[in-house]
Amino acid sequence: MELPLNSIALFVFLAFLLGLLREWKRSKAAQKLPPSPWKLPFIGNLHHLIGSKLPHHTMRKLAQKHGPLMHLQLGELSSIVVSSSRLAKEVMKTHDLAFANRATFQSTKIMMYNCTDIACAPYGDYWRQMRKICTLELLSAKTVRSFCPIRQSEASHLVSCIDQALAAAAAGGKEEEAIINIAEKMHSYASSMTCRAAFGNVVSRDDKDAFLKLINESITTSKGMEISDLFPSYKILHLFSVAKAEIIKTHYKCDKILNRILDQHIDKFLATTKMPIGESDHEDLIDVLLRVKESGDLQFHITNDNIKAVVMVGTLFFFRFNSFLGIGYVLILSYYCLQINNLPFYESNSQYPLMKCQLSNQSHKYYFVM
Repeated sequence: MELPLNSIALFVFLAFLLGLLREWKRSKAAQKLPPSPWKLPFIGNLHHLIGSKLPHHTMRKLAQKHGPLMHLQLGELSSIVVSSSRLAKEVMKTHDLAFANRATFQSTKIMMYNCTDIACAPYGDYWRQMRKICTLELLSAKTVRSFCPIRQSEASHLVSCIDQALAAAAAGGKEEEAIINIAEKMHSYASSMTCRAAFGNVVSRDDKDAFLKLINESITTSKGMEISDLFPSYKILHLFSVAKAEIIKTHYKCDKILNRILDQHIDKFLATTKMPIGESDHEDLIDVLLRVKESGDLQFHITNDNIKAVVMVGTLFFFRFNSFLGIGYVLILSYYCLQINNLPFYESNSQYPLMKCQLSNQSHKYYFVM
């Protein structure tokens, strides 16, 4: 006796629902997730962050309600928000291997040569090899000491620029009052020091300025999260990415500059046959990576794209760190001058806050723009 087609279809449908129910219960039992705000279908917790100009303030309010360890479902991305120093230590130090993998985003995949840098690469043998290279070669005590002349040279150049600005003001008959934008000077100091440490002296000023400008553009373009990052499995949504074209364009320009710089370093490497580049006292980051690449002692052979990815993320990190360092110098200078003169900040007619201070017990008044 044959069963009707409707009965067979109903049986298959019920079996499918039963399988889904078992899988849902199994996944729910296996995933013991931290507390989470209420979710909506498909978008998860995105509605809590949409429209917020300061997402970190929103997360702080949610953490005050749900605890220092909180789960957020951002589309298809399962995220954990840690908002206490004790738990941050657990995540970043005690259980760092469990959290070593990074989510792959569209911008980092494009800019970092398919995530082959050390910051975005997935945890594995390649990542361990690149971390070892960075620890033993790029960030070794010898390499850091070799950058000391660069720091001294750039600091001397910074003081010289300030002195020239004061001399120009004196030549113009305005020696009693001179305005110097310290923040701008410190930013220039940080960027020049970063580029010289990464690229050496072979890079032209035009390439350096263009590369730093592109780095800033990539940071601006990559701010926020694209819909393709939140729903990576929905490939059709990738077509509606607003920033993808801009990121590809920026990456293409950066790649051209890095190829030009890398070719110059390779030519220098091949030219120094009598004195290998590893024995030079003035190795920059690209020199170190080329030396390691040609040594042949690596488990995974690194390519020029891998070198460019490491240099890209290294330049980005040092550039941002030195920018914050420059801000710190400005604040220290501000505190020093205020302690000497006991003079408060005041707002001028311009858009910049000015600080009035008197130096060397002279009658001249110098205004440093913060």
